[in-house]
Amino acid sequence: MPSSACTGVSPTDVLSAERIPTFSVAELNSAVGNLLERGFAPRFLVEATVSRPQLKKGHLWFTLTDGEASISAVAWASQLRQLRHRPEDGDGVTVVGKLNFWTARASLNVQVLDIRPSLSTVLRQFELVRRRLEEAGLIDSARRRPLPRQPQTLAVLTSVPSSALADMLRTATERWPLTRLLVVPIPVQGSVATRIREVLGRLAKEAGSLGLDALVLARGGGSREDLAVFDDEDLCRDLAAFPVPVVTGLGHEDDLTVADLVADHRAATPTAAIVALLPDRQVALRELQQQRQRLRDVQSRWLERQQQRLMERHQALALQAPQRRLQELRQGLDQRRALLRALSPQRWLKQGLALVSNAQGIAIDGVAGIQKKDKLTLRFQDGSIEAAVTQVRSQPLSSTS
Repeated sequence: MPSSACTGVSPTDVLSAERIPTFSVAELNSAVGNLLERGFAPRFLVEATVSRPQLKKGHLWFTLTDGEASISAVAWASQLRQLRHRPEDGDGVTVVGKLNFWTARASLNVQVLDIRPSLSTVLRQFELVRRRLEEAGLIDSARRRPLPRQPQTLAVLTSVPSSALADMLRTATERWPLTRLLVVPIPVQGSVATRIREVLGRLAKEAGSLGLDALVLARGGGSREDLAVFDDEDLCRDLAAFPVPVVTGLGHEDDLTVADLVADHRAATPTAAIVALLPDRQVALRELQQQRQRLRDVQSRWLERQQQRLMERHQALALQAPQRRLQELRQGLDQRRALLRALSPQRWLKQGLALVSNAQGIAIDGVAGIQKKDKLTLRFQDGSIEAAVTQVRSQPLSSTS
């Protein structure tokens, strides 16, 4: 075996010749720390699965693993309060972090600056909540309520300020400025479901006094992971129970959340949600003009029918010759007057005849039934006399040829 005796060189001489540095443990750990600090990125992304998360003294400790390797991670209490996602055991996450190296014990871990659920975790949560709400009957097209035709007041829940809100306000002004928009600021990203539910609860109680016709829940575009809050089960149950129709406009057209499924109408974007609720005033104006023209047409046709009816009646009256008919009626009336004059008792009285009646005023036309001492009244043209019967003779008048 090789040795210093064979070569004539001692081990000390070898070490000195190769100039191998000598460190204490503290110096070695410090050198490693300096090397990491100079040679590694100050911030980085790491995709992993969370294992065994534990909260200790306000700090969240857990392990990041990909199945082949693992590393410790920590979210300090000051940072933990700002995180948009609180991971659970088994969650897939994307961590924004930096390396922490403790010189005293050469311990290395990842300090979490931000953490987001991975797409697989978000989709798994989406499917879990969707199945639960389907079983509860809250995801059913039959329970969707119709949207108001011309709403007076809309509640718009979104982040303020935001480009999504600006687009919605501009679209509302262009389409139907008569509708009042009640803008309610809400957080729309991270673990904010509880805060959104609080806003929904207050609005639900005041919906009647505010005169709300519908609710718009909106958020601008982002990754699917950013929309994870709208997969919260309790939040979606509150949306399903809201007293007026709910319209969602969350993210982009391809994004689908559980909130979209329980809403009465799902719009592809925040602007599309406003379009779905508000009529287009230009279209409404054209419809009014068309209705006015239809009314004019109906009125014109009615007048034409009435004129035609009057003409038909005029023609019918002309055919009946009313002047001739009146002449015939006058002639008939004259004949009846002549007959009445001919039959009038006054005419006979003028010819020397008298009207005879008994004491009861009944006209006497013969001697039958008349007895002596009966009282009779004889009426002449110029007066009457009272007479008593002294003799009754029955002698019919002879007729002359």
